[in-house]
Amino acid sequence: MRRPSGCPDFVTDDPASVGFLAVVPAGILAAMNKTLPLCLIAALAQNRVIGRDNQLPWHLPADLKHFKALTLGKPIIMGRKTWDSLGRPLPGRLNLVVSRQAGLQLEGAEVFPDLATAIARAEVWAREEEVDEVMLIGGAQLYDQGLPEADRLYLTQVALEPEGDAFFPEVPAADWHLTSSIEHEASDTTPAYAFQVWERR
Repeated sequence: MRRPSGCPDFVTDDPASVGFLAVVPAGILAAMNKTLPLCLIAALAQNRVIGRDNQLPWHLPADLKHFKALTLGKPIIMGRKTWDSLGRPLPGRLNLVVSRQAGLQLEGAEVFPDLATAIARAEVWAREEEVDEVMLIGGAQLYDQGLPEADRLYLTQVALEPEGDAFFPEVPAADWHLTSSIEHEASDTTPAYAFQVWERR
């Protein structure tokens, strides 16, 4: 399939280049009998960089507000490194952390050994609270695992190509279509960026 004109670099039409399926633990996808939309939310550069040394390689106050508006009142699932980068539980949300460290306890968060059990817990809570989405907020490994099961992507596309050590997975163009893109021009202190919503076809 030919890539649409203007399609960003993180979208690929080459199935062979999409390696995230290989890192999903055996049986995890079968266990994800989800009933609510699983949504991945991320800010990424044009080269798919999402982080360096466990920090964002840019400062976009508007994106932080955007993230808060989209996740407030919802269950958020994250990896241990993402939790560490936050420094505290995010208020007004159910904080769920995925970690293979046995016996790990984190103040203000519930810990699960894999993504499937975290999603199951998120769905129970979301139904009780009458919430209509489950949000996966990173990092790279959980994005890899969650993308095959995701229904919606909330992506902030940042017009930079910084160095980094964490990347958002390539998105198969055949599986997704862009439903919304709100563009913002660069300023003296911030790069250009766009708030995008992608829906699974």
